[in-house]
Amino acid sequence: MNQSKLLVTGTKLATFCNTQLAKPNTRLISSLTQKIKFNSKQNQYGSKRNNSSLGRTPPTTTRNSKLVQNKSFATLKTKENELVPGIWTPQSVRVGALGKKVGMTSMWDEWGVRIPVTVIQLEGVQVVSVVKTSTENLYRLQVGAGFPKPKKITRPMLGHFRKYKVPARTNLTEFPVTKDALLPSGTKITAAHFVPGQLVDVTGTSKGKGFAGVMKRWGFAGGRASHGASLSHRSGGSTGQNQDPGRVFPGKKMSGKMGNKHVTVMELKVMKIDTKLNCIYVKGCIPGNKKGLVKIRDAIKKNKKTGPLKKFPKNSIPPKFTDLASSETATEYPIPFPTYIPGTNQLPFDLPRELIARTGGKDPLLLKQ
Repeated sequence: MNQSKLLVTGTKLATFCNTQLAKPNTRLISSLTQKIKFNSKQNQYGSKRNNSSLGRTPPTTTRNSKLVQNKSFATLKTKENELVPGIWTPQSVRVGALGKKVGMTSMWDEWGVRIPVTVIQLEGVQVVSVVKTSTENLYRLQVGAGFPKPKKITRPMLGHFRKYKVPARTNLTEFPVTKDALLPSGTKITAAHFVPGQLVDVTGTSKGKGFAGVMKRWGFAGGRASHGASLSHRSGGSTGQNQDPGRVFPGKKMSGKMGNKHVTVMELKVMKIDTKLNCIYVKGCIPGNKKGLVKIRDAIKKNKKTGPLKKFPKNSIPPKFTDLASSETATEYPIPFPTYIPGTNQLPFDLPRELIARTGGKDPLLLKQ
């Protein structure tokens, strides 16, 4: 190619490049602005990428981390959400709580009798919202517990917690309550919500046992262990009748999966509460493994032996609902209603670390005459 032609081509190429660089690339600019917006949203709501692998420290001012790290449970001080102490009545239904099963231990009463107890710890239990129902005079409170990691909070749940201006929680559940026991969003529920000596119902998921036979699952006696049995020592035996009805009736006790079910143990006595560790000591055993989630609420059975007044100790029920002669003993430890509110005169004394239920009565080891 001629040298003059090369010079002409070079000048043309230079002018073309200059004109192209001078023109604003609208596509590139729009894509860059979209990327910047997306990155700002990621920093605002918590980035899903692992920033540590890129050599950068993760953002500490994300809204997710704020919702999780904010462990203050102070009630929102507004006129709508003002929390006022009330008076418990036999028709009142208080909110329950979510707890973690820590394990079992023992207590001894004044007679030296050993009492097996289960320790339940309340971690970050608070009211999230008031659930609206289609039925009048039927109210439900949504309660949350546990501190989740920011990366494990989904966008829908993040919006749910933002709506009610409460920190994010790992587990959520609902409790039916009466109108006088409603609580505003953000109200903290502690171990002081329960009265030592009262009866509670505990609900949890029982331990899974896997596939079990009829002897373990239903307590069958099994077949003969020695003579007359051939490989049928632990079998279930006959399961049907004859040609009529010609089928196995539904609900027949047979082998199958055992455990891992929703179980409720009713009317367990609260032996002690620890206000510092936020623990509740319940008499007896409850369903589930250690570190399992359980629901605790006031006992709901309405029978003759344990009526609504016998579910709480006599010294905690208001005087007008009891037949006690002395009103001083009747209000010794009033029922926190709708819940225990710190900084109020609900209790006639300062809340100590431990409150233990009274056992009293006669010496159980004394021989009857």
